[in-house]
Amino acid sequence: MDSPTGSDRHQPLSLQLDGRPHTAPVGSTLAALVASLGHGPADVATALNGDFVPRSEREARRLADGDAVLLFQAITGG
Repeated sequence: MDSPTGSDRHQPLSLQLDGRPHTAPVGSTLAALVASLGHGPADVATALNGDFVPRSEREARRLADGDAVLLFQAITGG
């Protein structure tokens, strides 16, 4: 019978970042991922599993194994 071990918590999360495989540490937030990629909070807009995530909510959004993250340039103007 398989049982989870303490070492399982140290395996990185497997994500899809802009349609490509990517890993992130367990416990990462969307805000931490954006920062780790070298983007400032206002540099990109984000979506998690197809849902837009406002900047103000990124710190509260913990990433999970299998999540799909999209980063895109916000378009402004008229």
